[in-house]
Amino acid sequence: MATSARVTDALLVLGVTTSGLVAGLFCAFAYAVMPGLHRTDDRTLVTAMQKINVAIVNPVFLLLFFGGLVVAAAAAWLSRGQSIGPWAIAAAVLYLAGLIITIAANIPLNDRLAAASGIDADSARAAFETAWVRWNIVRAVLHTAGFVVLATGLVAGRA
Repeated sequence: MATSARVTDALLVLGVTTSGLVAGLFCAFAYAVMPGLHRTDDRTLVTAMQKINVAIVNPVFLLLFFGGLVVAAAAAWLSRGQSIGPWAIAAAVLYLAGLIITIAANIPLNDRLAAASGIDADSARAAFETAWVRWNIVRAVLHTAGFVVLATGLVAGRA
């Protein structure tokens, strides 16, 4: 196997791994974290999400989140002209769409929530929860689809 093929394979496996981890995180928020917080009072949800939003900005998350797009794009570029190429391109586009949703929708909602005072937790929650959950589900679906597409392409390209 040529060196470039090994690099492409390594990037594809790394892309599947990072996209799966990011998809899993967003899905966990959709099916466990937010439904659990929905059952709490306003102040608890607001405080918990404020703390989560600070804690998640860490090197591991940032490496996975932004690195996943870089890896997917590099894999798409290196695999052009191969049977995996269209799969890798589709996965990179889906990953990019999820990243755009995060930057355009979820982060601004997080920033507004961070600025909310604890005194007005009910209106902070009302302005945050429904929209954030909706956009999180969209990005969870996009990242999960990207993961499935890339994993399917990896298997199909090797069959």
